[in-house]
Amino acid sequence: MTSYQDIVEPFIEMAHKIVWCSVATVDKKGRPRSRILHPIWEMEGDKLVGWIATGATPIKLAHLEASAFVSCNYWSAEQDTCMAECAAAWVADDATKAAVWDKLANAPAPLGYDPAIVPGWEDSTSPSFSALRLEPWRIRVMPAAAMLTGEGMLLWHS
Repeated sequence: MTSYQDIVEPFIEMAHKIVWCSVATVDKKGRPRSRILHPIWEMEGDKLVGWIATGATPIKLAHLEASAFVSCNYWSAEQDTCMAECAAAWVADDATKAAVWDKLANAPAPLGYDPAIVPGWEDSTSPSFSALRLEPWRIRVMPAAAMLTGEGMLLWHS
C-alpha cells in the first residue's frame, strides 16, 4: 500500500487535470445514486480536503443524512482514473462558503470557473449555493499504463 504522503500529490494532479467526476451517494435503503460534480482539492495542513460547490437538494440532503459518505470517481478519455472515498459534511458558515466560492473563481482553467454562471448563484450568500467538505479515507490513482502492466497503481486507505 502507498503512503498517504506519496499518493496525495499524484491524486490532486490527476483529479485537477480531469476536473469533473462522478460522485455517488446512497439512500437510506442502500441504493446508490451518482451525479457529475466538480470538486477542488487542497492540502489543509497535512490533510487532503476536497470542496464541492453544489446545491443542497432534498435528495443530496437525505442521502448524506442516511450515510455521510461519498465516492468520487474520475476518468479521462486516456483511461487515467483516480478515486477518493470520503466522509462528507455540509458547511454552512458564510466564511467557508465565501472561501469555497473564491477557490473556484480563482483556480486556473480548466479547474476554475465563475460560480455565478450557475443559475441562482449570484454570490456565496445565495440561498441555493452550498459547500460540501470531503475528507478521504481511501484514495486510488491508476494511470492507464497501470491497467495494462499492473504496475504504477497507487492505493491508500486509513
